[in-house]
Amino acid sequence: MEVISIIVLFASFFTLLLMKVPVAYSIGISTTLSLLLNIDKMPGLTTIAQRMTTGIDSFALLAIPFFVLAGEIMKQGGIANRLINFAKSLVASLPGGLAYVNVLASMLFGAISGSAVAAASAIGSIMTDRMEKEGYPRALSASVNITSSTTGLLIPPSNILIVYALASGGTASVAALFIAGYLPGILLGFAIMGYIAFIAISKGYSKGKRSTLKEVWTYFRKAFFSLLLLVVVVGGIVAGIFTATEASVIAVLYAAILSLIYGDMKVKDFPSILLTSGKTTSVVMFLICTSMAMSWLFSFEGIPEMISTFLLESLNNKFAIFLAINIILLIIGTFMDMTPAVLIFTPIFLPVVTTLGMHPVHFGIVIVLNLCIGICTPPVGTLLFVGSGVANVSVTKVIKSLLPFLAIMIAVLMLISFIPEISMFLPNLFEL
Repeated sequence: MEVISIIVLFASFFTLLLMKVPVAYSIGISTTLSLLLNIDKMPGLTTIAQRMTTGIDSFALLAIPFFVLAGEIMKQGGIANRLINFAKSLVASLPGGLAYVNVLASMLFGAISGSAVAAASAIGSIMTDRMEKEGYPRALSASVNITSSTTGLLIPPSNILIVYALASGGTASVAALFIAGYLPGILLGFAIMGYIAFIAISKGYSKGKRSTLKEVWTYFRKAFFSLLLLVVVVGGIVAGIFTATEASVIAVLYAAILSLIYGDMKVKDFPSILLTSGKTTSVVMFLICTSMAMSWLFSFEGIPEMISTFLLESLNNKFAIFLAINIILLIIGTFMDMTPAVLIFTPIFLPVVTTLGMHPVHFGIVIVLNLCIGICTPPVGTLLFVGSGVANVSVTKVIKSLLPFLAIMIAVLMLISFIPEISMFLPNLFEL
């Protein structure tokens, strides 16, 4: 019966996805169908409802709606322009300077807002036209914007790292994950810049005007309080002054006050911002509800133990197992959203990698980077569609330009997977 339940679970899930049923509904329906093969209707439906409810009964998850709200306020509050101008003053004079500006601004805005989609939308809408005027193809601009926006999911504060902390069952703290994401996020950003340098030099893209020290200082001063939010939020969490949830509330207050002071946002704008944030949060929370129910069903059916035993017995080399898990996660990321993927597959793979000596915090960075690549690729590809839409370029044109960037992201993934010090240096330094 267990084998039949598993077959029904996966067959119904993939069938629903192919029918373009939203991911959250696909997860919930397939989980319910599978469970009803083993349990009578009323107890089964009650169990699913209970698991969905208890799945979001977590204080740590309160951080997500507040970070979503903070990101939405920053997107509309003029912060993106200040970060772009500061980044431009630093690197615009280099070959491919405007593309570097795109990467740096995405890293900064993504880190501050905690949202890759917000970074792609806010930065891409400004930079694509600027880059086209300097001779950059719009498809290339979109590719730079799409891939660099993923750095904000590694550099804290990051909502997906909070979700992973929940899925890890407390073996990885939010503070440790936040501090662990810095070096991998920066490494990914610099790797993308390296490829941009190659393109810029080989195709002779023009350099921008070199900024004087006075201009750099002026733009830094204007962006200072935006950048300070990172120090306040992450520094407060690492120092133990407040929790991630409390930090998210502080981020909302800080961003709101700053945006009102800048004058780019008015009090009358808050209702629409709250509505947009509420819609985003409801989607995320419903995904978490159904994903936690499916994760429980996996445990009920003994799937994690089956996969763990299969991998450990069939692949006796830990590097081969790590590589196999990476390949599986890369495939999963192409058709499943990050939140359900983290919640469903963390309980499956975490016991395997920890058995082989990988730290739960290290694996958190690995799984998130895997799924970052997934949201840049079809058929789901949230960032791919957002970045293409913002740049007003067809997805097919963007994909051709995107492929080398995806190869670079995979190369960085391999480095981070097999060199744990990249992720664990800062957590070990701060004894987290």
